[in-house]
Amino acid sequence: MAKGAAIKFRSYEDTVPRLLDLLKVGREIKKYDKIILKPALLSNENSYPSEAFMEQILKFCLENKNPVSDIFIAEGADGTDTIELFNKVGYKNLAEKYSIGLIDLNNAETEEVEDGLFLKFESIHYPSVLKDSFVISISKLSENEETEIAGTLAGMLGAFPGLHYRGFFSRAKSKIRKWPIKYSIHDIARCKMPNFSMIDSSAQGYIIAGLPLEVDKQAAKMLGKDWRAVPYLKLLDEQFASQEEPPKLPAHTSLQTA
Repeated sequence: MAKGAAIKFRSYEDTVPRLLDLLKVGREIKKYDKIILKPALLSNENSYPSEAFMEQILKFCLENKNPVSDIFIAEGADGTDTIELFNKVGYKNLAEKYSIGLIDLNNAETEEVEDGLFLKFESIHYPSVLKDSFVISISKLSENEETEIAGTLAGMLGAFPGLHYRGFFSRAKSKIRKWPIKYSIHDIARCKMPNFSMIDSSAQGYIIAGLPLEVDKQAAKMLGKDWRAVPYLKLLDEQFASQEEPPKLPAHTSLQTA
């Protein structure tokens, strides 16, 4: 079954819908009443998924969702105000243009999740809106000082709501950094693995999409790294391989380039 694909970049308008059609994502999103576009807003503005990239993913979802589905852009910024950041990077413009909602995961309603396979947390306050939604984790290919690469699974650190994980005297989510960050990435992924991931690697000539772990491995390769040397990828590969069968996509037999 499918792991994903990386296809040559022409333009966002051409490449994004072609790739999503190739992986039959339209068929998958029709099964859900909520679709969440979850951008990875890590590090600095140069590593944020662009408004143009997000717009083409959003348009595809609007054109292919079931009639009663709602679409949201959701993130929980670390160390800054999420809504101000949405405005700065252009997502507020998209929300107004296409009449969709914006969600600040830092203040969202949560469920307390307990999982015997967490490596560090006893339980995690996880945003309820993500639990039963089709979550597309989205990032821009770049290196990251803390996580090695700004991958789509590292981007799920934004699902830790600041309301519960900030320090006492700052906006930074210091409570997810009591140990190496790879453990927090693993444990938040145990709450829910994103249904689908996309990485803007247009600077390297490609857009990548598919299952999150495989997509992030491919992203590491495009940055000239061995994914086994990226701590969170090595950990997730080891742990998830022994825990459960990963989710499948209904197209292609492996992550490949085209």
